[in-house]
Amino acid sequence: MSLRKDAEVTSNGYHQPDGIPPKVDDGVSLERNVGLVGGVALIVGSMIGSGIFVSPQGTLRETGSVGMSLIIWVVCAVIATCGALSYAELGTMLQSSGGEHAYLHKVFGNLPAYLYAWSYILIIKPCILSVISIVCGMYLVAAFGIEDCEEGGVSVVASSEKIFGGIILVLLFAINSISVKLSTRVQIVFTIFKLLALIIIIIIGFVRLIQGHTEYLSPKVSFVGTSSDFFAYSIAIYQGHWAYDSWNQLNFITEELKNPSRNLPLCIVIAMPLVAICYLLVNISYFTVLSPAEMLASPAVAVSFADQTMGVMSWIMPVAVCCSTFGAANGHMFASGRLPYAAARAGHLPQILAFIQVKNLTPFYALLLSTIIALLLMIPGDFNTLVNYYGFATWFFYGLTVVALLVMRKTHPKTPRPFKVPLIFPVFFILCSVYLVIAPIIDEPAMEFLYAFLFIIFGLVFYFPFIYFGFRIHSIMNPVTKFLQKLAKVVPASKPLT
Repeated sequence: MSLRKDAEVTSNGYHQPDGIPPKVDDGVSLERNVGLVGGVALIVGSMIGSGIFVSPQGTLRETGSVGMSLIIWVVCAVIATCGALSYAELGTMLQSSGGEHAYLHKVFGNLPAYLYAWSYILIIKPCILSVISIVCGMYLVAAFGIEDCEEGGVSVVASSEKIFGGIILVLLFAINSISVKLSTRVQIVFTIFKLLALIIIIIIGFVRLIQGHTEYLSPKVSFVGTSSDFFAYSIAIYQGHWAYDSWNQLNFITEELKNPSRNLPLCIVIAMPLVAICYLLVNISYFTVLSPAEMLASPAVAVSFADQTMGVMSWIMPVAVCCSTFGAANGHMFASGRLPYAAARAGHLPQILAFIQVKNLTPFYALLLSTIIALLLMIPGDFNTLVNYYGFATWFFYGLTVVALLVMRKTHPKTPRPFKVPLIFPVFFILCSVYLVIAPIIDEPAMEFLYAFLFIIFGLVFYFPFIYFGFRIHSIMNPVTKFLQKLAKVVPASKPLT
């Protein structure tokens, strides 16, 4: 590619950096590089992350018994599958990257789409990236055998976990900025390793079952202590859903999925049962080794499991969890750059976030924004508080998005639907969403639910002047946009793929 001396301005008014061909509207766009295997790996790799190594404690604590906690894991799988299949209909009908934002914008207009983008980009997805990266850092600390002590009142282990987590985030940003193909290859490799790790746990569990270690799984014992608080189960589902989250990942990259009309629902049909079966078997395996009291007291369930069963080879477990969480964080990082890209393209964020790096064809600045916010959120944080905060906001928008599906069936009945989910699935999912938004507030009216609600509403402060009334500070934004274009050699994407 030869470099030209003078920069140009494209036909749509954006600055054209030196060395970049000017005809960006003729083909600079996200490419369809994600096939069936890559799509399944993205869902499985994103779902199987930190959750299966953390959430079993939360579900057991809220349900009060082993048997009911296992039922909650099955319920979470059913809810996630209903949601994923409902999203598959939307994704094959409206083939645009951005997931919920694209669907809410199409059906309900600017305001709900903007509030979703505001909540998701600034807190929900960066929060997920932060938590998963910290968990990965935690198991790296365990793998290296770093012992805890305090220096100036600061825990060395806690600081090391966040340092490792920050390094992981930067590394994942680099991978996802360089190439979509590289990111999906990383996802496939780490998905294979994490499945092998889970298989080891499951095999040990089967051996223990054959040996008769079923004292905590017997029906006469396993339901003893089951909670009778109907509303408390919403928190248990929050904990379980943390492990199942990412069932909607492919809807964020529909424009990069090969043959989405076929592959989107097929990826879901393959990935969801695979993950659900793995989770159930892993939980059963845990309870063949750990008592409920041991699980609740364990700082890391998988490590406690390995310490009691794997002897000198127990070091394998923290390494395996690192691989699992790294793959999950990669899947979330891959998808996190697509919503800012879609929101900016709809005019809900600065346009620079909708620009594509011309050499690598990746949304560079959208990925950078997600990484920076995730790094900032990594400093404070408590797992349970973050999960509750995240759960309230996400279930509100999950439910609203599936309502959009039913609205589309009424208002656009003749729109081609390559895949159509049975009506009972979205209806059941909406009812679950309503329960999961209301029940936690009734059961535990904690401040994180109020903060989540206020944060969503606070987005209106920016919506009305900049989106509704279209106020722009051109004297500032235009020079900044030109500078950022030159810095990273990014250009406006062409029209969305259809």
